[in-house]
Amino acid sequence: MARVRFDFGSTTLDATLLDSPTAEALVAALPFTASVLVWGDEVYFEVPVRAPLEPGARAVVTPGEIAYWPDGPAIAIGYGRTPISQDGETRLAAPCNLFARADDDVRTLATVPAGARVTVIRID
Repeated sequence: MARVRFDFGSTTLDATLLDSPTAEALVAALPFTASVLVWGDEVYFEVPVRAPLEPGARAVVTPGEIAYWPDGPAIAIGYGRTPISQDGETRLAAPCNLFARADDDVRTLATVPAGARVTVIRID
């Protein structure tokens, strides 16, 4: 499957896309740039894609799973606790479509400040 790079300026994160309608829609919209927001140990940013909630969407993720939040619409990358996490889990604000898996350690995103610019490109 295709791979993408999230370039936050100070750090990059590569990811492999899953075989899903959301992943296909995001690839079709590449490249794009957005402003990063931070919510606990999560970075998220608006995307120029509209996709419905898919079967299997969930709010609790494992760090490294990359999600699309239809209500944003936004990409959400959790790497630890958020304000609504319970018992050490990574809980996003609402159920999201999982569309990619990070190839790199997502904890590097802890250095990305709110307001940073992120550019998302295809790398394969």
